Amino acid sequence: MRECLLFICLGLAIPSFSRRVYAQFTEPHNYDNAPVGFNQLELAYSYAHANASLDTSLVVPGASFNLNQGNISYTRYLGFVHRLVWVEASLPIAGLGGSVGATIIQGSVTGVGDAGYTVSMLLKGGPVLSAKKFENYQPTTVVGMSLSITTPTGLYDSNKILNLGSDRWSFKPEIAVSYPFGPEQKWQLDSYANVYFFTDNTSYHGAEILRQQPLPGIEGHMSYSFSNSVWASLDTRYSFRGSTLVNGENQNNSQQNFILGSEVNVSLNRRSSLVFEFGKALVHRNGPASTGFAVKYSYAWGKGS
Repeated sequence: MRECLLFICLGLAIPSFSRRVYAQFTEPHNYDNAPVGFNQLELAYSYAHANASLDTSLVVPGASFNLNQGNISYTRYLGFVHRLVWVEASLPIAGLGGSVGATIIQGSVTGVGDAGYTVSMLLKGGPVLSAKKFENYQPTTVVGMSLSITTPTGLYDSNKILNLGSDRWSFKPEIAVSYPFGPEQKWQLDSYANVYFFTDNTSYHGAEILRQQPLPGIEGHMSYSFSNSVWASLDTRYSFRGSTLVNGENQNNSQQNFILGSEVNVSLNRRSSLVFEFGKALVHRNGPASTGFAVKYSYAWGKGS
């Protein structure tokens, strides 16, 4: 029975595992102004480990999970009503394994997870600039907003206990304020407020209906630029509520999670950069005690690059 529960958890874990560890963060400097007409391709690898179930309606004491995930994303920057707008699409490919106590679960699942899409816009402090004009741009306080959508495109079969998709949509609206300060504006404070909304999974465990309450969160990111090519940040996120109902029965599993992380961003040249991320859940009521890291490579191109 414990093995069966574990496999069910593994199938539900793929879409949310790395998000809960590090990618649940909206990255620092995410709302920095950028020149229009640029494209960015990002390749990422992430690893995460958790010692509890990742699905809050199925907690398995003594469980241990390990996730290896690759992700490819594309971003396009453009102008709209004289403000900077960018759109992003991403697709994860993951492999997951786990165990319960001393019982080693052999076998693994690998494949495509749920695709994600994001539309973002700067409401204040983000004038539309060409690459040439952007060279003289001085950072200032910006206010931005975004909407992220996760689609149920990953492999999901209600008759199987291992799945790579969540079989439901999620929506995350967000409002952000970024404030550069200090000598030469080497410091920057990013503050984000967001909330996850979920549609129902109508084939949960094969025939049940899983419903989840909204999951609000607030984030704070303090970063420092050591040079024009290197900056580092300390990242925090607190989320709460998000309790689930199965066939209308409240599971009384409201969450309270606090994640601490850090990021180092290194620009290799005008087009390429490397990012190193780390995150750990310090508070995890009805959530996983998770630790994870990621390495990302970004390549930008476009007119004026």
